[in-house]
Amino acid sequence: MKVAFTTSDGTHINTHFGLAKEIDVYEVSKDGFNFVETLTFEGDLEEAAHEDKITPKMEAVLDCKIVYVQAIGKPAGNKLMKKGVTLVRAQEYDRVPDILHMLVQSLNGSAPPMLRKALLQENNNLAHSQDEE
Repeated sequence: MKVAFTTSDGTHINTHFGLAKEIDVYEVSKDGFNFVETLTFEGDLEEAAHEDKITPKMEAVLDCKIVYVQAIGKPAGNKLMKKGVTLVRAQEYDRVPDILHMLVQSLNGSAPPMLRKALLQENNNLAHSQDEE
């Protein structure tokens, strides 16, 4: 499953979704995790009419099951959740590598409720795609 992090340094989840210039994406499985890409967004994301700049950002993370953010506006958050993306507001001490290791451990054992919901959706999607083949 793909997981995204709003980060300015690749380590800390320290950026508001709407203001993020970079979002790091990882592929996480029972076997571990791999860095996929850094999504980069240009322009003045703090200007009042930045709503048009959020749409491409939201579209860019739609294939991610979980997106970790420092914060996210309610309209953008609601739209992402309706599309099946699980949002997690990170704590100031959360670090990307620690969360990635926790996700791998969770996939191999008992997952917390928020993660369990995302994993169940992922497993159902995999089952449906295999049925269609």
